[in-house]
Amino acid sequence: MPQLDTDARITELEVKLSFADDLLETLNRTVYRQQQEIDQLRQELRALRQQLAASIPAEPRNLRDEVPPHY
Repeated sequence: MPQLDTDARITELEVKLSFADDLLETLNRTVYRQQQEIDQLRQELRALRQQLAASIPAEPRNLRDEVPPHY
């Protein structure tokens, strides 16, 4: 009788291990995809910062120098 109890416990542990392995693999894929997305977003943010820096004039403009169109 003790052998059956041991076999059942081993089988239960094997099943739990199998589920844990599946979960770990799923989590690994999720983390990998998230890291890819983070890397892509960083690249896009860098490009947007470069575009913004390129669109800002080198000299700050003074609004007092600009004449409104109705004058």
